[in-house]
Amino acid sequence: MTLVEKAKGIAAQFEYTPDDVRKGVEEFLREMEEGLQQDGTTLSQIPTYVTSVPNGTEKGVFLAVDLGGTNFRVCSVQLHGNTTFTLMQSKVAIPRELMVAKTSKELFSFLARQIEIFLKTHHSERFEAHIRRRKTLSAKEGYRDENIFRLGFTFSFPVQQVGINKGALIRWTKGFDIAEAVGQDICGLLQTEIDRLGLPVRVAALVNDTVGTLMARSYTSPGKTGALLGGIFGTGTNGAYVEKLENITKMAKTAGDSDYDRSTGEMVVNTEWGSFDNPLKVLPTTKYDAELDKESVNPGIQMFEKRVSGMFLGEILRRALLDLVNDPEAQLFKDENSSSNDIRSTTNIAPDSALYKQWGIDTSFLSIVQEDHSEGLKVVRQTVDQYLGVTAASYEDAQAVKEIVTAVGKRSARLSAVAIGSVVIKSGRLGNLNVPTTTSESANDPSTDKNKPPSSNDLLDSVKQGDITGAATGLAAKMQASAAPLIDQAPSMNLSTLNNPTITGASSHSGTNDDDDDAIDIGVDGSLVEYYPGFISYIRGALREISQIGSKGEPKIRIGIAKDGSGVGAALIALVAGREGPPPPEGRYSYLTKVRSASGNSNLAPTAEEKEEKDGEGDVKMEDAPSTLKMEGDGDVTGDGSHVKPQMV
Repeated sequence: MTLVEKAKGIAAQFEYTPDDVRKGVEEFLREMEEGLQQDGTTLSQIPTYVTSVPNGTEKGVFLAVDLGGTNFRVCSVQLHGNTTFTLMQSKVAIPRELMVAKTSKELFSFLARQIEIFLKTHHSERFEAHIRRRKTLSAKEGYRDENIFRLGFTFSFPVQQVGINKGALIRWTKGFDIAEAVGQDICGLLQTEIDRLGLPVRVAALVNDTVGTLMARSYTSPGKTGALLGGIFGTGTNGAYVEKLENITKMAKTAGDSDYDRSTGEMVVNTEWGSFDNPLKVLPTTKYDAELDKESVNPGIQMFEKRVSGMFLGEILRRALLDLVNDPEAQLFKDENSSSNDIRSTTNIAPDSALYKQWGIDTSFLSIVQEDHSEGLKVVRQTVDQYLGVTAASYEDAQAVKEIVTAVGKRSARLSAVAIGSVVIKSGRLGNLNVPTTTSESANDPSTDKNKPPSSNDLLDSVKQGDITGAATGLAAKMQASAAPLIDQAPSMNLSTLNNPTITGASSHSGTNDDDDDAIDIGVDGSLVEYYPGFISYIRGALREISQIGSKGEPKIRIGIAKDGSGVGAALIALVAGREGPPPPEGRYSYLTKVRSASGNSNLAPTAEEKEEKDGEGDVKMEDAPSTLKMEGDGDVTGDGSHVKPQMV
């Protein structure tokens, strides 16, 4: 058996057939229903209490801040009311000493000062008008200030959220360790320091970036219909969608006396679909999947994510390639002598090759290999050299590598279609389509496109120079031109800096007609949907194979990029939060008692300020509106606090 035949045998293990797709959808729908009825299910289906999505006509200026790791970002988003926006932002590194400070005040006062600097720099007139007004008013409270900014706070750490701007920190991750902050209201901590500086800012929403993706797409999408789904397909994967309020039956048990707008009859639900089918009833499993899961820090959970997201695809590929390297009959990256190599040399693997390092291959490698259609697969061979430390790889070696790369990426995309298709079916927006399904994927299979142009010399030069990032960037630009019929482009969202602070989104796309009010709009973000060649095409091929969608329903699904859920999306959630009515009149002390109880920190002593409010002097701010969701950042939202974004060992 030849090397290529051996590679095809491994690739066949990753085949995800049309029947597999349909079985996956059936189970996904079952788990969606189960998650809407009760807590503690595999698919968490977390109500967010966000009960409306924008339609592109909204106007105003809103703030967003993003604490997702070692950097803190401050943004202001001006909505123009015509699906476009202007974004200004600044970013600052968090000093290491503040990440491990003794008190939360040290960190949150630093964050508040960055907001103050941003306002003085970019919104000085509005900031100064607020200061002047405060000085001229005798009353300290009791007035509405039109100069106050509503702010969406993206906080990418595990949180037990019980209100749209209320949530208790469960634990720190990513190098942060401030024990005193655990169990405290994150929005309250930030608001306290904002108020201490007298800033015209109210924290209106605690934001999950997946929900933000849905909001960003809904505002910028063409046509009159709001987006149904926001999905992240990058380092992690997750989705948030619009559900009928009457279907979220578990809210009768969990929402209690929470006050939220019921008039829309809808609510955004955070699926937490990375944990779909953890018991592996229908998910495909190869020995490479099993080995990866066993050696991860969270074996047995996030099983869907471990087959779909970019964090894991490179490691799956590495294990499959290493299997061929160690197979004496396969002879991957091995030559008996130079006569067996088409470039008349012998192949060698460096001792420190990424092939021998766990998590040594990332998704950019797969993207570059997948895109190469050059004669002799020159780009693949150069990439193997620069990326894996394999010199003089033969054409047969390159063929074997590409065979497995294609199989791993294709399975990821087709699994992604299970999640997207299930949400579309659950929404009922397609109606009853009695149409035949398409089982042949060749029409949308990039590997069968004979008219595809070869890779550019620039791409090859980047690989030769070891510039993998440059090659991936060039690949993305090439894809944007070729993928127009498959994916609708959202407004340009190249983020600005302080030196170039303003950009304006301008919506453009092709495919589904802008005026098609029957279009089902899906917003997506992440490196796989943006940069992986053919990913959207593979998704669409699988959607056509789903019985309830078929070849008639698939064209009605409009998929578009929705960038910056933690920025633009967070600002839009702050806007929506401002529309909702005031919460029940409870003081901050009673609220924090509830939060601490929910997070298991009920023994924390109240502060002096909380004791004063317990005596009746404190009320919840009018901008506070209830919600519930638990967050873990980058699209990974935990349903019960136990399923966190996987950290590699």
